[in-house]
Amino acid sequence: MTVVPVQAARTLRLDLEYDGSGFVGWQSQAHGRTVQGELQRALRRLLQEEVTPVGSGRTDAGTHALGQVAHIHTDSLLSPERILAGVNALLPPDVAASAVRAVDGDFHARYSALGKRYRYRISSARTPLDRHRVWPVFRPLDQGAMAAATEHLRGILNFRAFCKALPPPDHFECRIDTALCLREGRELLFEIEANRFLRHMVRILVGTLVQVGLGRMSTETFRQLLSPAADRGHGGQTAPARGLCLLYVNYDESCGGRSGMAAGKRP
Repeated sequence: MTVVPVQAARTLRLDLEYDGSGFVGWQSQAHGRTVQGELQRALRRLLQEEVTPVGSGRTDAGTHALGQVAHIHTDSLLSPERILAGVNALLPPDVAASAVRAVDGDFHARYSALGKRYRYRISSARTPLDRHRVWPVFRPLDQGAMAAATEHLRGILNFRAFCKALPPPDHFECRIDTALCLREGRELLFEIEANRFLRHMVRILVGTLVQVGLGRMSTETFRQLLSPAADRGHGGQTAPARGLCLLYVNYDESCGGRSGMAAGKRP
């Protein structure tokens, strides 16, 4: 009897861009639109099979992404090029796939990631066209003081004071590779790249940096918040999600390297 070999399921990596304004976040939930849910529906229609896209991590309701990454396992023999075109034809206008590629079977969008980079935008003026992408702060902010405080965000640090208290993470340490605060026209931009991020971490950092910019907190007090003795009650407010964008996820070259801005795109 001739044995016909079974086609092994392929692992595909999808790079995604989305406007988070109309979503309650990445992860599928019982109520509200999610990015994962929209992508799952489009892939099921296209591939005619049950697939569950796994993302590199959650993004909050209202948070945007230029370089989110997901993976799926599929038995489909459609080429990555046809899947890219097909899924984009089925996705709603506020989500798009920028790339689809075959990767090794052990690739995992979350666990294979080496790090991520986020950008947060603060505007000093009313910006109707960007109202879903910036946090308007109309009081003068001392960018120099905020940049000086940001200088303390280097290396392996404790972010107990800069994360949502519940549920508690496994640990509070993150390795910060890049952190900067700069002015671009009427906006202040905060960018940070790290090996991992805690829930609401970037938004709480921004909310606390604004306290520094308003003169309500010194750079030394900001530095002390990075002590394991500090807790969430000592940090600043959680900045609105709409100003936050996931720029890219880092992987090693065997997994395709960076997402998002690696292709020269700008948020």
